[in-house]
Amino acid sequence: MCRQSATVCLTKSPSLDGVAGLPLMERLRVLPDPRRRRGVRRPFVAVLLVAASAVIAGARSYAAIGQWSANAPQHALARLGGRAVGALGVRVAPSAATIRRVVALACPGGLADLTGADPAGSDSVAVDGKAARGSRHGEVPAAHLLAAMTGDGRTVTQLRVPGKTNEITCFASLLAPFDLSGVTVTADALHTQRAHVRFLVEEKKAHYLLVVKANQPGLHRRLRSLPWKDVTARRYDRETGHGRRETRATRALTVTGLGLDFPHAAQAVRILRHRTDLRTGKVGRQTVYAITDLTSRQASPQRLGQLARSQWIIENRLHFVRDTTFAEDASKIHTGHGPDNMATLRNLAINTLRAAGHRSIAAGIRHVSYEPFTRPLDLLGID
Repeated sequence: MCRQSATVCLTKSPSLDGVAGLPLMERLRVLPDPRRRRGVRRPFVAVLLVAASAVIAGARSYAAIGQWSANAPQHALARLGGRAVGALGVRVAPSAATIRRVVALACPGGLADLTGADPAGSDSVAVDGKAARGSRHGEVPAAHLLAAMTGDGRTVTQLRVPGKTNEITCFASLLAPFDLSGVTVTADALHTQRAHVRFLVEEKKAHYLLVVKANQPGLHRRLRSLPWKDVTARRYDRETGHGRRETRATRALTVTGLGLDFPHAAQAVRILRHRTDLRTGKVGRQTVYAITDLTSRQASPQRLGQLARSQWIIENRLHFVRDTTFAEDASKIHTGHGPDNMATLRNLAINTLRAAGHRSIAAGIRHVSYEPFTRPLDLLGID
């Protein structure tokens, strides 16, 4: 089995040792070519680079990537490593069928790891999942993709959750290849699991801040019963935006020695949110509880509130962007590793455009599309 695959893969995910800092083309050379040697005419890495460049230029489907490839000029194909034929060395672009076959066969775990950001040294990493709804086919459910993103909006990797299971079984596999020393990992209530906490703290030397809801009824009940009214360590934040005004009151309480019965727990957090819709005047109130191994010296209520909000980064800056800008839920790609690898190419495009200074991914794609055969290659560092 491929490390991050929902189906049987012919290759193993490559090790990340020694590839950090290498250009994208060199990193992709580590990825094994899953095709049979006989009859192969298009270089594996070149096909992947064509697909990546087309997605950055706005391609959303195999057909659109194939159209970009068919119209690519000789200088672009040469930079991408396209196959040269004849005495004149004419570069031949991969067809849409070849692109479809390569993307559907490529090791999804290796591709996600090799094209993602290195989380080492980051302040936080958020973990969350999303279903690619359009990939549902007949009785086969939609591909569910679990992703990790740094606090500054760089996608680290992703994993396709195997059928008949859920995100819990894939949490450790998602983060296992990476150096997370000193990084605070945040996740929603589904991942508030003792095994996850031991994996993070004891094996990865990382920290955690996890939301606690009714799926952990005993823990949730104990957190609610803590003496929150007596807590003096608190922080108030107010902001206005997106048509609403929000006030957040964050309180933190040291729980060491209180018999909370959760591994490495040092502080409990309660966040009370008041939201007012500026158009209708409707007021909403929500109380969120969380738990962390960060001590009061390591994390003040202000920092804990920031970490709790960083969990929304992956939803707003990755999943929402893939839905609205790349129309991921409308994509009907469903065969092989196609759904996972196309999502990985979208992640790469988002990372690349953000690294180039584009705050709006849609605006960045428009900028690239004005010179679709040079700007994507420049952004990917392809000489």
